Amino acid sequence: MKSISELTDFYYKSLFPTLEKLEKDRRDLSHRIIMAGVILTSVAIVIAFALGAFYEFILIAYIILGTIIYKFLAHSYISEFKYSVIQPLVNAIDNSLEYSAPLHVSEYLFEGSNLFSKPDRVRGNDYVKGRIDGINIEFSDLHAEMKTQNSKGKDNWVTLFKGLFIVAEFNKNFSSQTVVLPDSAQSVFGDLIGHWLQSNNVSRDELVKMDNPEFESAFVVYSNDQIEARYILSHSLMEKLLSFKNKSTRPIHTSFRANHIYMAISYDKDLFEPSIFRSLLEHKVAMEYVKTLHLAVGIVEELKLNQKLWSKR
Repeated sequence: MKSISELTDFYYKSLFPTLEKLEKDRRDLSHRIIMAGVILTSVAIVIAFALGAFYEFILIAYIILGTIIYKFLAHSYISEFKYSVIQPLVNAIDNSLEYSAPLHVSEYLFEGSNLFSKPDRVRGNDYVKGRIDGINIEFSDLHAEMKTQNSKGKDNWVTLFKGLFIVAEFNKNFSSQTVVLPDSAQSVFGDLIGHWLQSNNVSRDELVKMDNPEFESAFVVYSNDQIEARYILSHSLMEKLLSFKNKSTRPIHTSFRANHIYMAISYDKDLFEPSIFRSLLEHKVAMEYVKTLHLAVGIVEELKLNQKLWSKR
């Protein structure tokens, strides 16, 4: 697998003619979006003053219409960017990887991870699937939501997870399920209350205490098999998960189930969408795409999933 520096060189050297064209398209698009926004805002203000009422309705219509116009204007540019930049970047990492912009990791796999509550709606895009160092892996942007109702009976959509969702083969057969979550309880309420809250989490299996203090302060572990959980989470793997967490700098949820590892890395944006109001030639913009792809595929090397540490039964 190519390093981050090799991928950055590929981005600027091999893709430069494409980036120059896309950069011109981006500037033209940003101007059109700004002009459309000015016109729409002016019309909304005139209507509001003319009617002297219905401000809430006008605001909602303004937001909806603005979103529709933005998506309509940006659609072609976004599609061209993904297949002219993201797809070559994915292939540059490893030519066995396949990329599809409109697809995402299946809802079945998301539910099967047992990391979050059952969603009522799952959306996503930028699906990558392939085989790295003999390990099957797939990942995509994913947004899982649950529908609730407020006191007035109006539907609300609550985000369960939004970010990068990764599924890969694990290097050991096991029959149990083990879940590793961010340790928010102890960091917020302290060791005593936090441990009590973790131990009485009725939505999870039995709490597993690990003998790595740094790991314990960062994560909380639940499993339906204490012995197998400790067998899976060896000292080496705990250190690697800590390293991966520090590298991603994001909340990470991990589970081991059905001979696979599931990893959900939280983000508050679509990771592979092109920037409309920032230059594609800007180094920081380029590094966001390169580092995210390298992070997702790098799980194989980072966690040593390609090393047969245990014999498969």
